[in-house]
Amino acid sequence: MRVAIVAGTGIYDVPGLTLKSQTVETPYGPALVHLGQGAADHLVFLTRHGPEHHTPPHKINYRANAKALQMLGVEKILAAFAVGSINPEIPPAGLALLTDFLDFTTGRDLTFFDGGASGLAHTEMSRPYCPALGRQLLKLAPEFDLTVYPHSTYVTTNGPRFETPAEIKMFTQLGGDVVGMTGVPEVTLARELGMHYAAVALSINWASGIMPGAIEIVREGVDEVRAKLLALFIKTLESPEPLDCVCSEAVMMMHPPAEG
Repeated sequence: MRVAIVAGTGIYDVPGLTLKSQTVETPYGPALVHLGQGAADHLVFLTRHGPEHHTPPHKINYRANAKALQMLGVEKILAAFAVGSINPEIPPAGLALLTDFLDFTTGRDLTFFDGGASGLAHTEMSRPYCPALGRQLLKLAPEFDLTVYPHSTYVTTNGPRFETPAEIKMFTQLGGDVVGMTGVPEVTLARELGMHYAAVALSINWASGIMPGAIEIVREGVDEVRAKLLALFIKTLESPEPLDCVCSEAVMMMHPPAEG
């Protein structure tokens, strides 16, 4: 089974692994991936913003990325997100398992099912992230000296600007725990393709207005947490435990896409 790690700000490679870059041509455009070599030839690594962080969050080709992973035979995906903390129980340098999201993005290609030749479907989102992969992450985290907050709601904004204090106050009232710019539509596209997708947020700052003054990005200790998180991802993806979930059955097809 092929598996994938998808990462964003601050994670541009996987320490200890040799990766070979490859461009996958998809119906939605090209996607750059990095294929594990040798004993890691089952692993695909994808960095959303590109190896040098040139692509802003609102211009990432999320559909091409997700489709490329499916075309490569990926069935399980673990994703990492750099976020701002809203919930005081998830401080900077802290980790949180994503279990729900709020979507405040605009202008993004949100689905593979646009009608017509693309087909029409409605995707069930009661549990947007794979609960089975999430349980495995939480179970294995102590082996890597990591504490992962077990449930959190990710607020997705358009970026590339940060949020205002008033926006963060609103997100708090709506139940948001962390805020970022890339969580949607990545999670929904993976679900439309029937892949098992789970995600962990790594806080790198307090969100705007949570603390006095301007946003301050935390760097102390974050690189160590990132390295441990990637090691946790690899161990989780290699776990032989069965995935007792319904991720592959979430799409309610109304009109299938045209053949060819």
